[in-house]
Amino acid sequence: MKRPPIYFTPSPKVPHATLHTCANGTRLYTMHNSNQGVVRVSFIFRAGTSWQSVPFSASATVNTLSEGTERFSALEIAERLDFVGSYFDANIDRDWAVLTYCSLSKFAAETFEIAEQVILHPTFPERELEVYRTKRKEQLIVQRSKPDHLSRELFGRSLFGADHPYGVTSPAEAYDTLCRGDVEEFYRTHYTAEGCFAVLCGDITEEHIALTKAILEGLPNGPRCERTIPAPQPTLRATLKVEGAVQSCLKVGLPLFPRTHPDFVAMQMVATALGGYFGSRLMQNLRERNGYTYGAYAAMINLDRSGYFVMSADVASEYTEEAIGEIFREVERFCAEPMSEQELQMVKNIIFGDVMRIFDGPFGVADVAIENIQNGTDNDYTEKLLRQVADTTAEHLQAVAAKYLRPNHFITTIVGE
Repeated sequence: MKRPPIYFTPSPKVPHATLHTCANGTRLYTMHNSNQGVVRVSFIFRAGTSWQSVPFSASATVNTLSEGTERFSALEIAERLDFVGSYFDANIDRDWAVLTYCSLSKFAAETFEIAEQVILHPTFPERELEVYRTKRKEQLIVQRSKPDHLSRELFGRSLFGADHPYGVTSPAEAYDTLCRGDVEEFYRTHYTAEGCFAVLCGDITEEHIALTKAILEGLPNGPRCERTIPAPQPTLRATLKVEGAVQSCLKVGLPLFPRTHPDFVAMQMVATALGGYFGSRLMQNLRERNGYTYGAYAAMINLDRSGYFVMSADVASEYTEEAIGEIFREVERFCAEPMSEQELQMVKNIIFGDVMRIFDGPFGVADVAIENIQNGTDNDYTEKLLRQVADTTAEHLQAVAAKYLRPNHFITTIVGE
């Protein structure tokens, strides 16, 4: 048997979205694909947790929009979507809130009826909000008993500062004082035409486009949300003791820049080489040679107004300092000598394969389009990214790593015994 050849195509044809501008200025992007007979629409609002002034109000808003509207109760919404086999999902991160509806094309009208009620006419019933507050408070208490969750929170505070929108954490007791008025105020302020766009994809028709535009045009105009993101106030080393923990959750990194920065792609490749796949340098060192951990990872994280580089591993408690030393040594080695051509080609193949896997289906293409639109670009960005990856040399990656990965700038956090 002969292994099939591996082809590396640095210039794939990425489908582009068609822009429709609604009467109130909101943007609708459509991507037609009739292969699967399904329709998906995502409404994206600039309403992430970094925009809130009251703790937990952003996540409470997006998660209780479907708990009751002017026409339907939470139960009726769930039953109507279930009856036609439709799917609804709400997600939130630091910058954005996303509401997604998916249905068979022939049942899209029924699904859009629910979407219109949820997005334009929520009532945030007090009883449902109370259930949400109680449930989420208990979930947070449980999460904060786990070192991995505490490690993420500690690293965010250490990267940006405890009062920074990207680093702030709130006590679980803040759920007790979260009221319906806080949720309604966040909804009025951030679920507006100025802060929204939508992406409609799949087996779409002119009717589906008209229904989506009707929802978008029903959004009220409001003051454009502006904010000033302060400079990070990093803490170079922070520890949090967890009694009885058998492992230390380590994170090492530093604040850098968002995806729009010209060096972001190169730093993404550096992160991939250090900890972006199973045979990466950190995996070979910490797992294969030293046996400190089952897994070690590195990544460049993109935020709306910032970004950061992070390396992480859960290591046996008794090897905490040794593991940190090895992480720093791998960074120093990367900055001191260019990688081999074989390793460079592996990194390129990993990144290219990840992009191709995302494009497996119309919804994956739509997800890429959403991320590109959030960052102020279109799907040309993905084509440019792959060309840049293909053209990057080992010497360039070494120079970029040496420019940014300076040991005296690294933030190190340890959560464990």
